[in-house]
Amino acid sequence: MKGELLLFSGVIVLLQVVYGCPDKCRCHSSTNFVDCSQQGLAEIPSHLPRQTRTLHLQDNQIHHLPAFAFRSVPWLTALNLSNNSLSDLAPGAFHGLQHLQVLNLTQNSLISLESRLFHSLPQLRELDLSSNNISHLPTSLGETWENLTILAVQQNQLQQLDRALLESMPSVRLLFLKDNLWKCNCHLLGLKLWLEKFIYKGGITDGVICGSPDTWKGKDLLRIPHELYQPCPLAAPDPESSQPQRPGSTHGVVLRPPENHNSGERDLLECELKPKPRPANLRHAIATVIITGVVCGIVCLMMLAAAIYGCTYAAITAQYHGGPLAQTNDPGKVEEKERLDSSPA
Repeated sequence: MKGELLLFSGVIVLLQVVYGCPDKCRCHSSTNFVDCSQQGLAEIPSHLPRQTRTLHLQDNQIHHLPAFAFRSVPWLTALNLSNNSLSDLAPGAFHGLQHLQVLNLTQNSLISLESRLFHSLPQLRELDLSSNNISHLPTSLGETWENLTILAVQQNQLQQLDRALLESMPSVRLLFLKDNLWKCNCHLLGLKLWLEKFIYKGGITDGVICGSPDTWKGKDLLRIPHELYQPCPLAAPDPESSQPQRPGSTHGVVLRPPENHNSGERDLLECELKPKPRPANLRHAIATVIITGVVCGIVCLMMLAAAIYGCTYAAITAQYHGGPLAQTNDPGKVEEKERLDSSPA
């Protein structure tokens, strides 16, 4: 009799695990939808129905996601964790969610993300990280995301975004980047080039508005000419680190000159986007050449006209002064000729 009771209770527990619904949650078995939103929850509810496809946990007080937080719902395709004050996500928090397609983490307190956080989400199509305090995104959030089409990181504290991260999302079509602290210097040139190619291929973005430096504050990154970007200075190797140890040094310590604290500031200034005269485009250059040629031609014609005028004036002047002189000299020549003719042979 005891064995039958134990078996019966075990079956009841199993049925509650498979088909039951946690407290403070509303389960819709026909659509495999579980709604646990606005319940003041501090952790992920246990005993969620295994067949759950959509899980709403928004508007609660969940601050931490441990590893394997959703192991009980492996068929999950949509997860909403918005407005939960989440600040700590374990690297394996989403492990096991091989079918997850939509992940909403907006309006939380996330500061940074582990590069391994999304490794187990190969089917992810939409990722919303907006309205957090994220100041840095890793170069890669996992392997190539062939299926990701929407990425939202607006309203964060981002200053830079690595181009390699975007290149790992070949299918992305919507990209939301606005309202960040974008630092439009040489480090953001890769993002600019990627965005231009992205838009050319039909992608849609809300743009990148520069937050610094003051020269470009409030400007659209895509409207800043390429010519104004300079390559980022490479970190110079420390020459003293490669020098052999001096025999007279104590305990292998090499005396170093006092560091120049201004060198770091100088490197930062060199890396800043320095405005310089914008080169004229081809149309302006051709117009300048044509105008210059016309002016030179006019000057040459004027010089030629002046030369012709001078020569003509000189010829007329010479003729005017030479005519009377020739006439006065002719009688003398005649008289001299007559004297020579009249002289005896």
